[in-house]
Amino acid sequence: MNKIWICKSILTGIIFSTLFCLQCHATETVFPGKHWSECKPETVGLSKAKLDALRDFVGGCGCVVRHGQLAYSWGNITKSEDVASAMKPVISSLLLMAIQEKKIPSVDENVCQFEPGLEKINNGKDAKITWRQFASQTSGYGLAETPGTAYSYNDFALALYYDTLMLKVYQQPGTDVLKSHLAVPLGFEDSFTFEAFGPQDRPGRLAVSMRDFARFGLLWLHKGRWNTNQIIQSNLCQMALTSAIPPQTPLTSGKEVDMLPRQRSIGGTRNITPIGPGYYSFNWWMNHTDKLGRRLFANAPADTFVASGHGGIRMLLIIPSLDLVVCWNDTRVEDQDANPGNPNTRSNQAARLIKEAVQDKETTFPH
Repeated sequence: MNKIWICKSILTGIIFSTLFCLQCHATETVFPGKHWSECKPETVGLSKAKLDALRDFVGGCGCVVRHGQLAYSWGNITKSEDVASAMKPVISSLLLMAIQEKKIPSVDENVCQFEPGLEKINNGKDAKITWRQFASQTSGYGLAETPGTAYSYNDFALALYYDTLMLKVYQQPGTDVLKSHLAVPLGFEDSFTFEAFGPQDRPGRLAVSMRDFARFGLLWLHKGRWNTNQIIQSNLCQMALTSAIPPQTPLTSGKEVDMLPRQRSIGGTRNITPIGPGYYSFNWWMNHTDKLGRRLFANAPADTFVASGHGGIRMLLIIPSLDLVVCWNDTRVEDQDANPGNPNTRSNQAARLIKEAVQDKETTFPH
């Protein structure tokens, strides 16, 4: 009898251990190799019905990654297309890697060390512009304000940021830098380029497929770690995600001053949107609050951070507390600037569908 009881106990223990391991494996984050590991949404605690609703609501193309697995997609996620301003965190990632490689001492180094022309305009005002200010949209470049004193979402400053980083810091074409530092290490499957419209038309505009953009999102979900490799130092990632400009930061007056000769834009004007103070951190949009206490994405977890282009038409959402990456392109979502204080924007409604798609009660925190 005792032997039978012992055998039953051992068998029960084996079964319990097996189920426990299977459960752990189901929520364990993996990283894609040559191709994504694909699964059904329910396998990773997602509702297919809610994701279908998200697809129908936003349109375009996109994909959803949970626990490192491609759980849902719609449209053509293999096609490489322009992601507009959603590429800006990619540029700042390459800035952090330049610091990691000691090409730049720190984010607070003056950019004029690489672009001395900044010392010669506006009575030397622009000589004080730092890399942090370029990545925070507080450089004051081409505007009356001194660096660091006002916010302006400025695509002329962004073009100078890109050109100086690639051509004078890395001393390579931007696409070559992208390839060696991100595309190859992350195993991009599709074509990619920083010349989405050709070499003479707004270089710096990134064309990338959604399934490859999701790889970039997964890298940041894990604070720069890709599998066992720390691609970007975790302390630099942490700094980039915790440096949102203060909510009380004033907006630019909009008064324009000189820029460098033949200065180009990467797409827009010197003063595109007033939304930013309280939210903007190294070209990421953090789900924080502004000076009026309004959260950027009222319907998303507070730890959400986003790369956004054209007001949300092109977007990469990362939610660490849910171990979730969602990205889309060419959608009907274009009202992120109207988000604060308005839970009914299309951006916020999409965020609500994403949150509601997560069915398991316990959140997962990536290591």
